[in-house]
Amino acid sequence: MKITNQEFRKSKSNDTDINDTELNENENSETESIHPYLIPSHLSDPVAGSDVIEEMEAYRNAIRENISYECFQDRRYHCLEEVDELVELIVEVMMMPDNSTLRIAGVEKPAAVVKNRFMKLGQMHIEYILTCLRANTSKVGNIKSYLLTVLYNAPMPMSSYYAAEVNHDLFGSG
Repeated sequence: MKITNQEFRKSKSNDTDINDTELNENENSETESIHPYLIPSHLSDPVAGSDVIEEMEAYRNAIRENISYECFQDRRYHCLEEVDELVELIVEVMMMPDNSTLRIAGVEKPAAVVKNRFMKLGQMHIEYILTCLRANTSKVGNIKSYLLTVLYNAPMPMSSYYAAEVNHDLFGSG
């Protein structure tokens, strides 16, 4: 028995007429066309790639402005890396085509709706998200999906969360 690489291999089934040369030629043509690590042509083309990079940088700057990024650079915040991760995740979503969909809390949402919500996030939303992330003690299976959901839902429960915190601090637990 021969040990073979299982990546992108066609089944050898019971057809014993296929020789190794034919199989290798088929593998190479398939691998070249669907290899997951190839750079997309619009990113490998210097002209088109620079447009994409410029667009990403424009979104990154707009998001940082929306969330008052400079406030997170203060030494009292030890979460700049976490903020950078959130910014990059938002940039990734902003670069998606408007007609694509994203799974948010198990529901498919149009990317345009998610983008619209993400562009409304501000400093208080990011602080709320970081607070909730630090308070979470449960295991997160898919952190990217979790963060997308947290970012999308941040504006809705934020005021209720802070109201509950104030009520607890003022009136105690009973």
